[in-house]
Amino acid sequence: MSQETRGLNAALDWQRRSLPMDDTPELRQALHESNVPTLLMTYVHLTHDEPTLELFGTYIKPPYALPATEIPEAALEDLRSKLLHVLTTPGAAKETDPSAALMQKMMSVSVGEPVEDEFVPLVLEQSGFKIPAPRKAVPGRKAPPAGFKVLVIGAGLTGLVSAIKLEEAGYDYEVIEKNDEVGGTWYENVYPGVGVDTPSMFYSYSFEITPEWHHYHPQGADMQAYLLHVANKYDLRRNIRFRTRVTELVYDDANAMWDVTIVKSDGSEEVRRVNAVVNAHGPVNRWKMPDIEGLESFAGPVMHSANYDRSVDMKGKRIAVIGTGASSAQMVPALAKEAANVTVFMRSKHWVIYNPEIAHEIPAGEKFALRHIPHFREWFRFRVYWFAADGLFNNVVKDPDWPADSPSVSAHNEGMRQYALGYLAQKFASRADLIEKLTPDFPIFSKRIILDNGWFDALLRDNVTLETGRIARITPNSIIMADGTEHQVDVLICATGFDVANMMGNLTITGRQGRSLREEWGYEDPRSYLGLNVPGYPNYFHMAGPNSAPNHAAGLNLISEAQINYIIEALDWANESGKRAVEVRQEPFEEWNAQIDERMKEMIWSHPKANSYYNNSKGRVFNSWPYRLVDYWNEMRGPNREHFDLH
Repeated sequence: MSQETRGLNAALDWQRRSLPMDDTPELRQALHESNVPTLLMTYVHLTHDEPTLELFGTYIKPPYALPATEIPEAALEDLRSKLLHVLTTPGAAKETDPSAALMQKMMSVSVGEPVEDEFVPLVLEQSGFKIPAPRKAVPGRKAPPAGFKVLVIGAGLTGLVSAIKLEEAGYDYEVIEKNDEVGGTWYENVYPGVGVDTPSMFYSYSFEITPEWHHYHPQGADMQAYLLHVANKYDLRRNIRFRTRVTELVYDDANAMWDVTIVKSDGSEEVRRVNAVVNAHGPVNRWKMPDIEGLESFAGPVMHSANYDRSVDMKGKRIAVIGTGASSAQMVPALAKEAANVTVFMRSKHWVIYNPEIAHEIPAGEKFALRHIPHFREWFRFRVYWFAADGLFNNVVKDPDWPADSPSVSAHNEGMRQYALGYLAQKFASRADLIEKLTPDFPIFSKRIILDNGWFDALLRDNVTLETGRIARITPNSIIMADGTEHQVDVLICATGFDVANMMGNLTITGRQGRSLREEWGYEDPRSYLGLNVPGYPNYFHMAGPNSAPNHAAGLNLISEAQINYIIEALDWANESGKRAVEVRQEPFEEWNAQIDERMKEMIWSHPKANSYYNNSKGRVFNSWPYRLVDYWNEMRGPNREHFDLH
């Protein structure tokens, strides 16, 4: 077991600690180093002291609120003194949790803006305040029938939560995983500098929140350590078949079963007969290599960022990186420190935002608070969730009165654009050429933004060149541009993204009455009902499916948890009804897609200059969820029974 995993296992035992705590230097350090609004919420949670809550409410504002208000030092010291007393004095803390009304008031004060009623159930769950009981423990629930089998494709973030919740619901399940270990994206992506845009304390399961992050935004190794911990704690590997691929799904109408063909590591095939399929293979594990003449002739190492070869020594090498998206922006700063030179070939521009926290380590005192102080962890997660989620939704909604030909879609969006332009101008004050090369002409947030963690500084290095011209061809040892310029290269790295639109990957899926999902979706035009179901394919659930991606905010973990909740609700409904399968009807499917297409006209992703992996080659936005996270969470409480048939 790795050191990171041992740390996770040990740290999560903090919940067993009871008050009072010992008055130690570590505790006092925690009170001075930790986030103040979170300390306040911890204190009020333990004391129900509303006057103190209201006093601090006059100082706490959302991030970037102007004018900024500093909390007086005397008030801070008073809060720390009060909290120290409550934590270390027997009987000082209340024995009950705050009332629902006080909790909501605390939420609003914590983030400096109203937390409306509709958000409360979601944030109580996502912050870890209210963890649903395992379905097996729900009184009166009918257990799944003996022999009812569910097959899960993939053991990444989404596949693992599916396994945990299926186990809790009493379903017989098996996970098929192509790799040697769990982790999915975070097992595969090991390039230098790999990290996560989502804040650490949000990018984890709501029922398995850990304090064991090194940075406010996790590095790739931290994410993989977390998922290894989850697999260990929930004993998931006993039901995972590693080094195995699913190649074909065929539905048996007469018996309401799926015949699933798997290929084992030795090349032999086997057919699994199951009642339901949960496809959690994810949209970002099928990487795309660029279509450039001569690529196959290059004599040196060639790799994709998602298949990075760590055995290649990059010291002193002439490295070419094709692409300037998130992976490139993380990788280039690390490579430039040891390479002779790095030439970055830009295919499209990206908006870049400065977030000072992305590289910051979590201080020891705050980590102590997350590990040991009751309720601090949940309130910390709540604030992180709030500012990384639906608070960002205004960025992606068009103002109908805003000029259609503007490079922004609203006054709010224009403000964010000016913020990013100001940062660009500041970083490249002496390099007008780079400002011109790097300034996008499309609205900010219309495609994935880059959080700067050394990217702009790397472009200012003497050994880094940004090339914006078109690549004509590749030779065994160079890249030749359309204008004839030749770049000598030793190593070629393609940070060229993924085949997101081909959501089926290489699967063959045959549904009821011989329907072919490949014929219906093609290779880039997937459609579903609520990002999960397709008519004609009973008990087939495509997780992270069409139009379910939270592209305005963080939240893949939230979407995954919500979807598996919905899936189990659907299977339970069929079981309770004495049926074997659930299938969305054609009419609701078509109505839903018509609603999505109409809604997209109001969203930033349909701007004339918006073009990203959210869109297919015809411009249709197949990827993005055009509403808020809270709306998706509510949709996933259970299926609308009027929209489904049971078989």
